Amino acid sequence: MESIEKSSIRRTDFNLPGQNGIYHGKVRDVYSINDLLVMVASDRISAFDYILPRPIPYKGQVLNQLAAFFLESTRDICPNWLIATPDPNVAIGHRCDPFRVEMVVRGYLTGHAWRTYKSGKRELCGVQLPEGMKEHDKFPYPIITPATKAEEGHDEDISREDIISKGLVGEADYLLMEEYTHALFDRGTKMAAERGLILVDTKYEFGMKDGIVHLIDEIHTPDSSRYFYLDGYMEKQEKGEPQKQLSKEFVREWLMSHGFQGHDGDIMPVMPDVFVEAVSERYIALFEQLTGRKFERATTVDINSRIEKNILKFLGSQA
Repeated sequence: MESIEKSSIRRTDFNLPGQNGIYHGKVRDVYSINDLLVMVASDRISAFDYILPRPIPYKGQVLNQLAAFFLESTRDICPNWLIATPDPNVAIGHRCDPFRVEMVVRGYLTGHAWRTYKSGKRELCGVQLPEGMKEHDKFPYPIITPATKAEEGHDEDISREDIISKGLVGEADYLLMEEYTHALFDRGTKMAAERGLILVDTKYEFGMKDGIVHLIDEIHTPDSSRYFYLDGYMEKQEKGEPQKQLSKEFVREWLMSHGFQGHDGDIMPVMPDVFVEAVSERYIALFEQLTGRKFERATTVDINSRIEKNILKFLGSQA
């Protein structure tokens, strides 16, 4: 157990030059330095809104490098927050004022959209849903179903009209966010198809810097997106079989099989080394499937010192 813990990033608590804030999220430790954000992708993993007790080696590196890969691959579509990745687990970028709205875009009737549809409703976030669809069917065209970003609790569905009327986002900015969302999803769909995958649904977040709308946070990672395997999709739909997903769903399934779903009274199961290592290998396989690149494992010797040194080197080069 000790070797896995020592080779993983559970948490960082750096005191960086000019630092004026730190936030420990479920996965990332975010440092504010003047007009910069320094995001350290830890190896923490969450499920059912709980951070699991053991970190997953290389998970943070996978997510950080995937996010950077997709942000760089879409920079021609819209400005984004990312400036540099001075360490495999670190992204540094512009601090933007975030809009309190998530742009959820769906190409298929899956997840929350399917649950809404199954209940008999034919409207989601002001968008009309066609009749006669079944779970995992492709929509005639991708739909945007926004959600408000909740400070606490769960995000809530909201329509374009309510976003604008409530002043959450100005009309011109919101229409631009919609335009960016469709273009990003189209790019992500084409990139996924080249890798034998279907980008089912995802979310984008935007913020404002110097009067310009920027794409922020991560995009197209398995933590923020749902993918199906292209091979066998049509056959499974015709037979009414579950689709094979590329996601961290297998972690939730393992927890459920051990009696944990995040309910009151549930006891968190002990994650044995063999399972932790299997999850790590699964994340590495996700990276290679999504990018077509071989994953280069960063050194895990004194890992927090490595990260701090690389951040300080970058900040020093900007001074």
